[in-house]
This record gives sequence, structure tokens and C-alpha cells, in this order.
Amino acid sequence: MAEFTLPKNSRITGKSRHYKADAGANRVKSFKIYRYDPETGQNPRYDTYEVNLDDCGPMVLDALIKIKNELDPTLTFRRSCREGICGSCSMNMDGKNGLACTTAIEDVKGEVRITPLPHCDVIKDLVPDFSHLYAQYASVQPWLKTATPTPSGKERLQSPEDREKLNGLYECILCFCCSTSCPSYWWNGDRFLGPAILLAAYRWLADSRDEMTGERLDQLEDPFRLYRCHTIMNCANVCPKGLNPAKAIAETKKLIAERAA
Repeated sequence: MAEFTLPKNSRITGKSRHYKADAGANRVKSFKIYRYDPETGQNPRYDTYEVNLDDCGPMVLDALIKIKNELDPTLTFRRSCREGICGSCSMNMDGKNGLACTTAIEDVKGEVRITPLPHCDVIKDLVPDFSHLYAQYASVQPWLKTATPTPSGKERLQSPEDREKLNGLYECILCFCCSTSCPSYWWNGDRFLGPAILLAAYRWLADSRDEMTGERLDQLEDPFRLYRCHTIMNCANVCPKGLNPAKAIAETKKLIAERAA
């Protein structure tokens, strides 16, 4: 049996802190949050915060903002739109990746355990480093590529039927909940593009206006870049937008197979 151990500086050994709710609070919920600050040179730790739900919004992000504003201003996390649109507040809550702004506190039974997205280096606390993922995203050239010139003042039109083919593809918000929940990406993230990037790649393969299908398929046809997907389906299970990256990957494989036939 294989045995894996964390590097010494990644082990949870830091001294935990417990922040209690105000006396008299009736509905109290505990949030156990991963804390790590590389500038201190200390190992990560878990801090526990008790939040009075009678004085807090309904979502996990509401609790995090309340904790930062009222209990511990050093807590660090990303957030922006608070509407499930920007993807900034992606994190692991109760063992499942998701968006803090769309995850209801009442849906998590017992203590709410919050950690950064798996597999990523941690910049601080709940903020993962997406540099590698963004570089992979840029590598698939996620923009319309054409060979024929567009007449001046004209648009590249497509039929309603062709436009429908993009549904379930363009809605990705690059929160990377899917890629960081994929075991194949955990082990091969240096070469495997992962579900988020391959979904983005197929979005342009499916676009009737794009004229570089062959070039795009050439770039994807690789044992690691594409074929490390084993349809584990974690990506579809955690996607906060209800998308299915595994299906997009299968369609890409199908295009390559049809081209070779």
C-alpha cells in the first residue's frame, strides 16, 4: 500500500485559536478555518470562530465577512460579486469545493470546516495560487480565431442552432472548483490541462465562427494534455454553475477520433 506524507512545513501543527461568540447568543455556529501566513514561517493551523447566526447573513461568505470585520481582521480570502458570477470565493467547505457566496450555512451540518481549494499552493489562508491554471488557460488561446477576413463593418453571424451548441460551455466562471477536485489533475497537473481548461478549449471548438479547429485539435492531441481524463466526474459534481466539463472533454476526444477515421 502506498503511503503519502505531507512536507514538514505543510503539516497542521500551529497553535489553534478559538474565538467565542458574544454571551447571550442563541444560534451559534462554529467555523473551523485553515490559517497559513508564509511570512511568519510557522506551519498552518486551524482557528475556530463562533458566529451568532441571528446576526449574520445566510451564506458562508456572509459568515467569513462577519468574522473578518468583527472577530479577526487578519483572516484572508477572496471575494467580489457575492452572486456566484465572479468565482472569486471558491474554497473547500465541509470537504466539497464550491463558492462561499452560494453555499448556505444551514446546508452544512455541525461545524463548518473551511480550507483552500485542494492541490494549489497557498498564498495566505484561503487564497490559492492560480498562476499555473491561468497559464494553462492562456495556452488554449480562448478567443475567436479566423483565417478569412471580416468585411468592414460586418459581424460574424451564426444561426440560433449553432449558438445553442455553446450553452453549457460559455458560462464557466473560472472558479477552478472542478480542476482542483480532479484526482487526475492532482497527480498530473503539470501536463494535464484539467476540466476547467478543457471545457474552455471545447467552447471554441464548438463555435461555428472559429476557423482553427484543426490547429486547436493538434494542440490538444496529447497523452497528457487531454487523455488523462478518466471520467471520474468530480468536475460535474462540484461545478457551481451546473456545467459538465467531462462531457466537453468526451466531445473533444470524439472530434479527434473522427478526424483520424
